[in-house]
Amino acid sequence: MPEAQKLYVATMPLTARHYWIVFVASLGQLIGTTVATIAGIIIPMINILTRPELSSFMQGLIGAADLIGIMVGSVLFGRLSDKYGYLLFFRLCPFLVLCSALVAVFVPNVWVLVISLFIIGIGIGGEYSLDSNYVSELMPIRWRRVMLGITKAASALGNIIAAALALWWVMIDKSAGIWPDLMYIIAGVALLMLLSRIKFYESPKWLLEHGKSAQAERAVKEFLGGDVYISEQSNSGDTGSQSAVSSNKASNIGTFGFIRRHFSQVMLSGVPWACEGLGVYGIGVFIPMLVMALGIEHVSENMLPILHVAESIKTTLWISCIILPGFIIGVWLTNKKINIPRLQSVGFWACAVTLIVLLFSYHLHWAKWISLLSFMLFELFLNIGPHLVTYLLPPMIYPVEVRGQGTGIAAAIGKLGAVLAVFLIPVLLKAGGAVLVLSVSAAVMALGAVITNIYGKCVMKG
Repeated sequence: MPEAQKLYVATMPLTARHYWIVFVASLGQLIGTTVATIAGIIIPMINILTRPELSSFMQGLIGAADLIGIMVGSVLFGRLSDKYGYLLFFRLCPFLVLCSALVAVFVPNVWVLVISLFIIGIGIGGEYSLDSNYVSELMPIRWRRVMLGITKAASALGNIIAAALALWWVMIDKSAGIWPDLMYIIAGVALLMLLSRIKFYESPKWLLEHGKSAQAERAVKEFLGGDVYISEQSNSGDTGSQSAVSSNKASNIGTFGFIRRHFSQVMLSGVPWACEGLGVYGIGVFIPMLVMALGIEHVSENMLPILHVAESIKTTLWISCIILPGFIIGVWLTNKKINIPRLQSVGFWACAVTLIVLLFSYHLHWAKWISLLSFMLFELFLNIGPHLVTYLLPPMIYPVEVRGQGTGIAAAIGKLGAVLAVFLIPVLLKAGGAVLVLSVSAAVMALGAVITNIYGKCVMKG
């Protein structure tokens, strides 16, 4: 083919195949928030059925089980994918989620639920270490940030879909005993993920990094069309073999050795992700319970407990609907080539301010609409900045030969923060109510801003 007629991944125009890749990858983000939302709805439903109610520890364990799994899965599959390729684990992860969700449906037991959520989290952790890598390497450079942002924005749909379907299910049945059936929502998303990946291919850049140039070119053509090439240098045998050596050396570095070698990158990509995890998962999982604690849902005298939960889910749905506009604004800003760490820092500070306003609104008994608006603005700024940017940073700051491991470690640190937050929030609620929860959360958001400022300047200059 004449050189003028060749298309290269980095410079080609967007096609329908690019959108398909983004759709398939984005399902991993969607299911992550779907699971968190469903877990947060199941907890008050189980509380209705059990006397005494679940302890703070058990509430935290149910909310954190999938996050603990994500920590394990992101590091495990991140490193394995760097060594053995992306495709196997890209298919294995939704299979784990599907099987585990169905077990929780057919064996309605709290401890089975915890174990199932943990295994589901392992699968989601693998998703977090793989989906951004596929999108990052297969999108044209001009559209890479936007497509990564769109992939992450799918997590907002997970909140909305899960809350809407759960509300519909609860209002039809009006029984707390249906909580195991809500796991069907997770199983349905996992099945869609698995089916969409039957006709998917190995990462071309992973193949290239392992000296398999011919296979890499074939994979690119399968993904994007027969007239598309990786790059003008992709057919060089020396490049492939040298990359393979580099990649093999990288894959032999243990987790702690990797952290020492890439300390600034790990701090920038991991610690703010942990702070953001308090907002997305710590607060996110317990939105229905926080809504009840703050008294901003609609309630009436002698309301059945399950209808009280339904009203909190309805308010959760309203709050969740602001997440998607936040992502849309964030994606628009990143397409304007704004400084990514600065966007994250400003988002953290804005989150801290909105939580302080919410704290004053609750403490001083301001109108409910002020509290609800503050809560929604918190979610808006969280998703304009930290929630979006923590996803964009790892593929930007790690070289391809260690990108899976770097992304996996960042996700694991992020989920460690989320796990601590999910365990902490029920304890804080019991110890000091909504005031203590909001105070600690505002401080964590401020910490995320400070860490981003310090290490963002260091890494982006380097």
